[in-house]
Amino acid sequence: MTKLSDYTYIAATIFFTVYGQLILKWRIARMGALPTEMFAKLKFLIFLLFDPAIFSGFAAAFLASLAWMAAMTKFDLSHAYPFMSLNFVIVLLLGGWFLHEPVSMQKVVGVLLIVTGTIVAARG
Repeated sequence: MTKLSDYTYIAATIFFTVYGQLILKWRIARMGALPTEMFAKLKFLIFLLFDPAIFSGFAAAFLASLAWMAAMTKFDLSHAYPFMSLNFVIVLLLGGWFLHEPVSMQKVVGVLLIVTGTIVAARG
């Protein structure tokens, strides 16, 4: 029997996934563009890898994986997975707010179509 508290695992998966995506984009945007020369590209990526904020994004991805594994012990995949569409909504909104990325009507409609499609698929 599923309890309301079991949804904490899904919420944690969403939280850590969104955090990881936002922190990676924020730090990478501050570091500049990827160089074109191979050695410079490798040096740049290694430098990013050891950035504490970037590392926290990787740690968040790992924690999201653990939370998802816990969620899988409580729910059918076909029930739990549609909640992951909330990632699109949250990233769009927080990306616009924190990262000042443009939130166009086209993006909003696209995300709404994704969520609507997910709801339809989950009920089918």
